[in-house]
Amino acid sequence: MDLEIFEEKIGYSFKDKKLLEKALTHSSYANENRLPEDNERLEFLGDSVLGFVTAEYLFNEFKTQPEGKLTNLRAAVVCEKSLFKFAEKISLGEHILMGRGEEHTGGRNRPSIVSDAFEAVIAAMYLDGGMDVVKPYILGFIKDAVKREVNFKDNKSLLQEEIQKQKGNVLLYEEVGETGPDHDKVFNFVVKLNGEIVGEGSGRTKKEAEQSAAGDALLKLIK
Repeated sequence: MDLEIFEEKIGYSFKDKKLLEKALTHSSYANENRLPEDNERLEFLGDSVLGFVTAEYLFNEFKTQPEGKLTNLRAAVVCEKSLFKFAEKISLGEHILMGRGEEHTGGRNRPSIVSDAFEAVIAAMYLDGGMDVVKPYILGFIKDAVKREVNFKDNKSLLQEEIQKQKGNVLLYEEVGETGPDHDKVFNFVVKLNGEIVGEGSGRTKKEAEQSAAGDALLKLIK
């Protein structure tokens, strides 16, 4: 394993290289090679560090939001799907040490494995360099994710509030197609009010497409 290549991708050079190697060691590799440890303990710690940094950022950024909304936003930002996307940005799957069987069954592209390794790397950075090192690293990923989630929630909630001004209104989001290859899809959505299309939108994810459609509807419905 060439740790230096991965260190270049994350922008941090470890003082203790063994910490990074452990963070990249999946249990299947440890079992095959009879190693005493894998990355599961680091993943446990990384989950807490990630959660704290995210919570602190949301607490300071959204000063008027209640606890419930902050909790839901944090959950959306640090869910497995989000962590997998973060990990893809640094090609983390390519660097994980895993057993032959796990690799042959697509382990390098399995969200559960890759997202756990992402958290393990966070823990390794925290142990090696402290919060001053790992906090900017985490924020580099979550700030954009927070913006996407907030935009999505704001447009959909605003549209919902608008249509509730009249009783009996029914709102429905519907996927109408997708374009592009699997690794770069664009999803197309419409939003219907009482069965009639009132907005259209597209995005790299279904959430973004729904948000776009809701925004289009708001422009048309709010005079």
